[in-house]
Amino acid sequence: MAGETVITIVGNLTADPELRTTSAGAQVASFTIASTPRSWNRSTNQFEDGQALFMRCSAWRDLAEHCVQSLAKGMRVIAQGRLQQRSYQANDGSNRTVIELQVDEIGPSLKYATAQVQKMQSGGYQGGNANGGGYQQPQQAQRQSQAPADDPWGAPVGEPDF
Repeated sequence: MAGETVITIVGNLTADPELRTTSAGAQVASFTIASTPRSWNRSTNQFEDGQALFMRCSAWRDLAEHCVQSLAKGMRVIAQGRLQQRSYQANDGSNRTVIELQVDEIGPSLKYATAQVQKMQSGGYQGGNANGGGYQQPQQAQRQSQAPADDPWGAPVGEPDF
């Protein structure tokens, strides 16, 4: 949307994502990503860590469940979303303001790890990109029989899945 601040952050989860349900019935996962910049120091010939940024994050609905099922403390992730600012009154009566990342997309970083992707068969609309954005149409029986057993997407390489 226009006027929103969209950022991408790469870092490690400081704890397992926590899932809760709002009074309206929507599920939300909360977690923190610690992002620490590294730079090369030519005089010492080694990397040095900068000051860490701890970004509080929230993911909603199906994405919340997927985060809880897939992500764990210490995992390196890449998250993209919209910065949200909210103010509240603390228990001690002081007014506070926090900035959080409302996550639209998140996944494990493959820089130092591997991941096994499993496509969800839920059928809900997940986004608006050209490749379906997670929308699941019924799979044809013929296409499934041609798919290799180890193909997590259920379709041969080179064949679009829509």
